Order: sequence, then C-alpha cells, then structure tokens
Amino acid sequence: MKLKTLITSMALGVVVVALGVCAFVESPSAAPAPAALLLNGTGATFPYIIYSKWFTEYNRLHPDIQINYNSLGSGAGIRQLQAGTVDFGASDAPMTDDQLHQAKVPALHFPTVMGAVVATYNIEGVNQELNFTGEALADIFLGKITKWNDPTLGAINKGVNLPNADIVVVHRSDGSGTSFVWTDYLSKVSKEWETKVGRNASVNWPVGLGGKGSEGVTGLVKQTPGALGYVELTYAIQNKLPYGRVKNSAGVFQKADLSAVTAAAASEAKKIPADFRVSITNPSGKAAYPICTFTYMLIPSKIDDPAKKTAIKDFLHWMLTDGQNDAEGLSYARLPKDVVARELKALGQIN
Repeated sequence: MKLKTLITSMALGVVVVALGVCAFVESPSAAPAPAALLLNGTGATFPYIIYSKWFTEYNRLHPDIQINYNSLGSGAGIRQLQAGTVDFGASDAPMTDDQLHQAKVPALHFPTVMGAVVATYNIEGVNQELNFTGEALADIFLGKITKWNDPTLGAINKGVNLPNADIVVVHRSDGSGTSFVWTDYLSKVSKEWETKVGRNASVNWPVGLGGKGSEGVTGLVKQTPGALGYVELTYAIQNKLPYGRVKNSAGVFQKADLSAVTAAAASEAKKIPADFRVSITNPSGKAAYPICTFTYMLIPSKIDDPAKKTAIKDFLHWMLTDGQNDAEGLSYARLPKDVVARELKALGQIN
C-alpha cells in the first residue's frame, strides 16, 4: 500500500502524520524580544498634551523604555506618589510640607514647563476678546456678579455689547493643580476670596458646575451658553475657545501668550527656592500675565530598582534639554535657562 504523508506547518513546529503515527518536530525560532521597562505615572492634566508627546518621542528614541501616564489631576498624582503606587507623580501645585511628610519616600520637584491658566467663556453673539480684573473674577466665582452685563464688566469692556444673560460658572470637580493656581491667584487679589474660600487643589466652590479634568471643564464651557471657566492656555487654543485678558499687578490688561508667561517667571526668578516649590501668580512687571505656573514631575528621592532609576534620570535629562524644544509648539513656555541648569544639578539627589 502506498504510504500517504501529510505535513502540516504550524507556528511552533511541524506535525508529521504517517501511517497513523504522529511526531512533533520543533522548528527553530528567534528568541523572544526582551520586555520593555515600564514606568508608570499619574497626575496633572495641565501638561498632559506635552507629556504625551514627550513619552511617545522618548519611547521612539529608547524602544526598551515605555512610559505610561494617567491624566487624573494633580491631587491623584500626589496621593499615588505618597502611597508609592507609581514611579512618578505630576502636579501643577507644589506639594505642601504636610504632603511631603506623608510620602513613603521623600519626593523631589522637577519643573517641566510653564503655562498659563485662562478665563474662557461662551457668550452668544460676543466674539471680542474680553477684559477681566482679578477682583471681578473673584466676585464671579463667589456668586456676587451673576450677569454678563453687570456694570463691573461693562466698565472694563467698553464697546462690547454684553448680554443680559446669566453667568454659568464652571470649575474643576476633581483635585486639580489648575484649581490651585486659579484659587492661589484669586486669594492674592481678593481678601474676601482668601478668607471665604482660600487656595487649594480642592475647595468648596460657592457656585457653579464641576467638570472632571481639563477636558471636562473645556467640554462644559463649549456646550453651556453663558459659561465662564478656567483652563490651561493650551486647552483653550486646541479647542478654539475664546479667552480674556487679565489685568496684571502693573495695571495692564495682559493677554496670555508665551512671552507673557516667560515674563512672569523672569520677574519671580529670584524667589525660586532650592526645592523649586514656588508660586508665580500675580507677579510684578508690565509684560507679565498674572495667572501662570510651573508644572512639576514629582520624583522619589530614592529608587530601589536600578534600571528604573537610570531610566527616570535619563528621561529627566532629555526632557530638560532636547524635550524643551517641543514646548512652544504646544503653547507651553520653556523653562528659563537658569532653572534648567539648577535642575540638571538636582538630578544627583535621586539615589
């Protein structure tokens, strides 16, 4: 009887069937590629746009290193860093002394870029760029100014036909570094705000609707007639939302742009301490926009895994040098050169 042989190729070998007898013969295969080193971070939504670009670009340059980032707000970034459940956190608000003491491992602050928080609005029939004062913004968020045609707003927006429409305040519902920056500024320009509400990543808002994350606030402002909210400059630009000029400490109604953010940092440069924890809201200088901030990566000062320690330090070095070139194209301001120089030295504190 003529023998019939059936040869079937498979991914892991070859099965040979002959006269009812089966034999498995392994075929040679390439060794599996080593798994990429995974770094996990959580935190601020403010820098999410540039962080996404940076992490993608760094992975392209270093395919063996992957950085995952959850944009859940500064509060979540601080909490998860304190608990030691992430490799790094991110926050627009520097950690307080109490928060630092609660961390399992002492944390270091590394400024990454600078940005502005803007007052954005949705007013039917109004296309002009509005003017705001800090006091007016505080009174709106306190619920004292409730109409767009309020005389206070009319006096600083002459020639603009502001409607007799309700102002719908929109704020963050989650713990947010952007909220800290906003409330920090309002506390500096309004004693009533400072005493009744204060500055924090989470506050008891007197009025308004809450949106989760910068995306949530952006969405609410876009879909709510009469809305007034606060978002990072880059979110306003990318979502084509109008945003107003804000009167600075020199009395100038200043537009939020990169030069005005840089001017704010320059005016406060001498106040930046060794640990980089600083507020640069309501700075001096005619060219400065008054609601600006650094945003930080929060890094454990001691990292037991040597591969992760090397990767994090190398990423930070890249971010402080080559990575800064991506900032302005995404509507962030790059760090001042003297701050970069100080941070590069501070990398040696990561052990």
